[in-house]
Amino acid sequence: MSIVTIVLLVAGLCLLVLGAEWLVGGASRLAAAVGIPPLIVGLTVVAFGTSAPELAVSLQAALAGQADIALGNVVGSNILNILLILGVSALIIPLAVAVQVRRLDVPIMIGASLLALLLAWDGQVGQLDGALLVAGLLIYVGFQVWQGRREAGAATGPPAAPLTRAELGLNLLRLIAGFGLLVLGSRWLVDGAVTIARAFGLSELVIGLTIIAVGTSLPEIATSIIAALRGQRDIAVGNVVGSNIFNLLGILGVTSLVAPGGVAVAQGALAFDIPVMIAVAVACLPIFFTGSSIARWEGGLFLGYYVAYTAYVVLAAQQHDALPLFSSVMSLFVIPLTAITLLVVVGHGLLGNRRGRTAKV
Repeated sequence: MSIVTIVLLVAGLCLLVLGAEWLVGGASRLAAAVGIPPLIVGLTVVAFGTSAPELAVSLQAALAGQADIALGNVVGSNILNILLILGVSALIIPLAVAVQVRRLDVPIMIGASLLALLLAWDGQVGQLDGALLVAGLLIYVGFQVWQGRREAGAATGPPAAPLTRAELGLNLLRLIAGFGLLVLGSRWLVDGAVTIARAFGLSELVIGLTIIAVGTSLPEIATSIIAALRGQRDIAVGNVVGSNIFNLLGILGVTSLVAPGGVAVAQGALAFDIPVMIAVAVACLPIFFTGSSIARWEGGLFLGYYVAYTAYVVLAAQQHDALPLFSSVMSLFVIPLTAITLLVVVGHGLLGNRRGRTAKV
């Protein structure tokens, strides 16, 4: 491992943090000035902007014939976004979950995940499949724009103070510069990380699911954490859910549409990683629907599962002797206990909601 690789890793991380700070600051100020709710900004502008590295990497990989990296990047990023980003953000501060996210955006994320599995079932996401995914993205964005304008028109509070031309230009510059720094920082970090991963003999699918997924998701990580620290909790949650929707409909769709013959799907991803992605998306339902926030212990649960998933992927790739024991512990103890815990949380939440409605009556 050369000194250049280490420099790329450190410089990339620094650019990501700075870019996320500029992105959140510019987006939130512009949203307040024009009356767009921060949640809509997080679900669209911030989410799609921070997913730009995934789009660039997946397109480049697909055109270069590295389908495992292209697909692994999308699937791994979606798993990471929920388990790692929401987990860490919730550990910092309990995250508010808006009604729209619970009732609309999370179901759309689950539906997009199931659609991706259905389209990949034959071992390939073809160009027609990609066109269908992109069409779904356009419908989703159009609805979010309409919803944001309707909420802005129905607002009863005092209008936000208009920005001067200088302030408008400065915030637009911060937004654009933030995007640029995120993309550049992710590229440098990924280049260094892939060099290290290949030195350890990891496969392209494992690289896509872990190293590249982490690298290209660092904009989401930095953006959501900084948004949480700054009190922009709607942006923190909306960024994750919106990014997952964009990854499936936009990145997988555009990549399959542009790449000759579409994107091939490895049997390992079809049998394990895509189902895990769906399970992680479904796991949001009991946590998101039983309260108005993601508690710290729930964030810790997500984070623990991401560590376990990554450990399994690496052990399986190396056919390590510890893999059977690790799998047995997860299957016989950890997963059942988590399922029981979530059922108790759901029951407690539903009972609390019913008592609340009874008290109001």
